[in-house]
Amino acid sequence: MNFMVYDLIFLVVFAIAIAIFLYSRRKGVKKEGMLLLYRTQVGIKLINYAGKKYKKILYALSYISIFIGYLLMVGAVYLVGRIVYLYVAFPQVVKAMKIPPIMPLIPYLPSMFKLNFLPPFYFTYWIIVLAIIAITHEFSHGIFGKRFGIRIKSTGFGFFPFFLPVFLAAFVEQDDKQMAKKDKFSQMAMLSAGTFANVLTAIFFFVILLGLFSVAFMPIGVEFDTYAYSIVSIGDISSINGGNFTNLSYENMLDSLKENETSRIIAGNASYLATKDFLKQQKDASRYVILYDDAPAINANLTGVITEIDGVPIKNKESLSEELLQHSPGDKVGIKTKTGEESLSYEIILSENPNNNNTPWLGIGFYDNQKTGMISKTYLALSYFKEDGVKYEPKFGGITIFIYNLVWWIVLISISVALVNMLPVGIFDGGRFFYLTILAITKKEKIAKNVFSFMTYLFLIVLLVLMIIWGYSFFA
Repeated sequence: MNFMVYDLIFLVVFAIAIAIFLYSRRKGVKKEGMLLLYRTQVGIKLINYAGKKYKKILYALSYISIFIGYLLMVGAVYLVGRIVYLYVAFPQVVKAMKIPPIMPLIPYLPSMFKLNFLPPFYFTYWIIVLAIIAITHEFSHGIFGKRFGIRIKSTGFGFFPFFLPVFLAAFVEQDDKQMAKKDKFSQMAMLSAGTFANVLTAIFFFVILLGLFSVAFMPIGVEFDTYAYSIVSIGDISSINGGNFTNLSYENMLDSLKENETSRIIAGNASYLATKDFLKQQKDASRYVILYDDAPAINANLTGVITEIDGVPIKNKESLSEELLQHSPGDKVGIKTKTGEESLSYEIILSENPNNNNTPWLGIGFYDNQKTGMISKTYLALSYFKEDGVKYEPKFGGITIFIYNLVWWIVLISISVALVNMLPVGIFDGGRFFYLTILAITKKEKIAKNVFSFMTYLFLIVLLVLMIIWGYSFFA
């Protein structure tokens, strides 16, 4: 039974438990807007204690919190602008990938849409992440509010009645009348406190992520991305599988290759290899094509992670290069690789490097991983920590992967919640934060309300249009 099955069982049990809890306390559940809210007094004493005891520290942190709030607001608006640009300028990408214009905050979403640059996101992750992020976010609101003399009336959680009772939302309810009477600085400090807590949470768990990676994963070898290749002029190709050609075109070249076979191609004085499928991927080629060099690795069909050469463990690209340089062209080397749980052995004769005479050549290559996107960099590379080209394995099996992915999701969702929550939209903290900013600049409440309303409707319309474009991509 895989983890997905256990996760679905947990989802069902959790939904039943929440439903029973809410039904047994149905008198305390009140409908407000689209949410059903259950209010408690849990945590009020802690909020009051911290808000009173650390007044000086909280006042100093308020400046940092407000500053970070503005940074997040600018960042959130920029990201929305980038998403709009991508959807408008590159509709073919939307059509091909069908990525929803939202952060992956819903369980199973990365798997459903085949977002392979993200790890799986299970319900178990979601409920743990929600507890950590929501509690720190809301309690931070409450503590900063108490610091500035705003009464905290209740805490609690809510849920959307049209979903299963598992899509929960935590809240801390302040006295809105008291808050409205406070000066702009006090209100903005409280409003930005939640996202400030999200940022601190992200930093804290990112440090844990780095430490976890260093102690829970070990390098097992070098993982190459491709065989050595060259860019070749089609006009220089004189032979394919022994047949002679002149003035060859891309279409003629494609027709000359056999399906599911590797063909030998001669261009100039050099020999190359290619398959028909590989060339089909270069359908926009006209004068030049990419061909694999006639190298030892591709001829031996070398696959997997290189773990040993002649019994010497290979841990990174440097040790791979050093061990190869112990040999000469024409030497036979024993290479061990690992593919999943399978170990493979090869006997390969090294050839001479065409770019560096008298040095041995295996014929493998590595892509430039520095061009990888930020999300996949964080998850797959931790590029400031993980060595490029090195394959890592968990020391403690599946539990290592579970914890590592959980911590990674905490970091990602902490940042995404902080950004979204500071959008200048009425339903978020950033909405009133933006309103207070415009009010402070213009000194006119009517202008501030109009600008606030305009921004709210603008972002909601943009989101609606993006969702329509995304939905249309399924049928286009």
